[in-house]
Amino acid sequence: MLAAYITHPDCAKHEMGPHHPECPERLGAIHDHLLIKGLLDYMLPYEAPLATVEQLGRAHATLYVNEIMAASPAEGYWPVDPDTLMNPFTIQAARRAAGAAVLATDLVLAGEVPSAFCSVRPPGHHALREAASGFCFFNNAVVGMRHALDVHKLQRVALIDFDVHHGNGSEDILRGDERVLMCSIFEKGLYPFPDGDDSDPLMVNVGLPSRSTGEALREAVVQRWLPALEAFCPELIYISAGFDAHREDDMGNLGFVEADYEWVTRQIMDVARRHCQGRVISCLEGGYVLSPLARSVGAHVKVLIGAD
Repeated sequence: MLAAYITHPDCAKHEMGPHHPECPERLGAIHDHLLIKGLLDYMLPYEAPLATVEQLGRAHATLYVNEIMAASPAEGYWPVDPDTLMNPFTIQAARRAAGAAVLATDLVLAGEVPSAFCSVRPPGHHALREAASGFCFFNNAVVGMRHALDVHKLQRVALIDFDVHHGNGSEDILRGDERVLMCSIFEKGLYPFPDGDDSDPLMVNVGLPSRSTGEALREAVVQRWLPALEAFCPELIYISAGFDAHREDDMGNLGFVEADYEWVTRQIMDVARRHCQGRVISCLEGGYVLSPLARSVGAHVKVLIGAD
């Protein structure tokens, strides 16, 4: 059975000015690489729908959703923070990005596809319950997760986040929700400057020192993530798939390579096969240097869709 590849042209219309690292070209680089490598042959293309206010409201405060949508500029840019700006197409793109996770959830839980990759932007894991931040407006993966929990009535859903930056928005929304296990790695001392490792058994967030390589990732996964995932027995797994921990990406100072993303995806898929019929939904987060981004996504998707 073919996996889902979910994207939309609207996601390339959002941009935050010349030379901004979170640029529309990211999606083109990913698509071209997947095409050249033949991976799109194993995937069914879908256009991301617009997430509704009701769907967004399962992850975000309704007041915030209404305010950020009303703030959309008619022209030019409107700054949310010094690094996060809206143009006239941002809200449409952000609703598509969140809508992709909702569609992926429906497709996977209906058994129409075994897994899905949402090639969308803006990213989502820094979007807080009541605020945009860190290039993010709506928390795409969490919107999908809450759709799985509240609409499809799943009991246990896991989120895996391997972006170089901590998914503070995801933690803000999900902390205290006993239906969710969040496992992440991130670089210590880097935006959004998390306090450190988490003692909450449902928040397995592991900070890595600068210049850590894939060896540290593997140690964190084996010693921290996998025991938590095995005990939790998720019915569905989401991935906040950031690739800015790659050694060629200057947004962080970790030293991962494509083989590390392939390896961690394989561990996630093994857990998924044991506990949730192989059901995994991956949503693009960071990764800002085009060549390593595209290569890393290719390594991740190859395993995600079973083409390895």
